[in-house]
Amino acid sequence: MFNLLYKKISAITPVNEEEFDYFKTFFILKKLRKRQYFLQEGDVCKYQAFVVKGLLRSYTIDGKGSDHILQFASEGWWMADLSSYLTNDPSFLNINALEDVELLLLTRPKWEQAMKEIPALEHYFRIIIQNHLVSTQKRLLQSLAETAEEKYHRFLATYPECVQRVPQHMVASYVGVSRETLSRIRKQAAERK
Repeated sequence: MFNLLYKKISAITPVNEEEFDYFKTFFILKKLRKRQYFLQEGDVCKYQAFVVKGLLRSYTIDGKGSDHILQFASEGWWMADLSSYLTNDPSFLNINALEDVELLLLTRPKWEQAMKEIPALEHYFRIIIQNHLVSTQKRLLQSLAETAEEKYHRFLATYPECVQRVPQHMVASYVGVSRETLSRIRKQAAERK
């Protein structure tokens, strides 16, 4: 269960087995069935979740009832509403399971303890948060400047493991286009091959 987490941490920074064995004690194992919520809008995000198995999505719902997907997280990805997690404010996001999932949950006190007691983890989480900030900023700028087709191809590049696992209406929501537009983009891309 912890092998993937160890692999992900080790890809960024060396961590010895003794430190990692100690770090494993900080987690809570959580399983969710497909469609179950990890977080609902209005609740405070109390955990960061490392996805061991399955697929999550984070999204918001606008005043018209349409959802807008911000992120997907499959095996090896972290998922949380960091704003809520860090400030203890209610979340504006919903996070739910698109498949049955197995998660390793980390509370904020345990997260801070891990970073304080194991310097390698402070480095790891700093890099993770920096990467998240950079990717969020890029996504915002790209959403303002890219065409729908460019956004779709960026989705394919960012989430290659999700292409066959995510329903097309959710891909359209992530890209920010209608289902019909996404269908046209996919058809045109297939014709070019």
